[in-house]
Amino acid sequence: MQDSDSPAPRRKRRVSEQTPVQRALGLLVRREHSRKELTRKLQARGIETEAAVAAVDKLSEAGWQDDTRFAENLVRIRANTGYGPIHIRAELGTHGLDSEQIALAMDTFEGDWAENARDLVCRRFGEAGPQELPQRRKAADLLARRGFDGDTIRRATRYAPDD
Repeated sequence: MQDSDSPAPRRKRRVSEQTPVQRALGLLVRREHSRKELTRKLQARGIETEAAVAAVDKLSEAGWQDDTRFAENLVRIRANTGYGPIHIRAELGTHGLDSEQIALAMDTFEGDWAENARDLVCRRFGEAGPQELPQRRKAADLLARRGFDGDTIRRATRYAPDD
């Protein structure tokens, strides 16, 4: 018999082991993943390669995983956070996408890369932009690290704010 002051004994919950499809779906509801990334994450969680590939295939057929949608989403997110086309192409390549898929995803970008570069420079160096040569060099280095090409960098670091 228990005292009225002591807590009731806790029952252990049985945690049912999730199937590879359930684990993959759990990852996909958080954010989009490429096939390669999703398969790798499942393997990292102890799921055998064949089971991971089968789970990703099943989710692709059902429309839960789509490399095209993933790529378009990644282009939009990276462009909106100040990354340039060189960086974004390289990142898409690391996700196992072929050059055609990468080109199609990059074509979905509706903005202006030069405008994105100028916005980034203005956020870092103020509305007037970099005035002195050392500031221009820092701005150019920033844009190069972010994946903008040389012409875009020149236009973004040498402009009148009224342009």
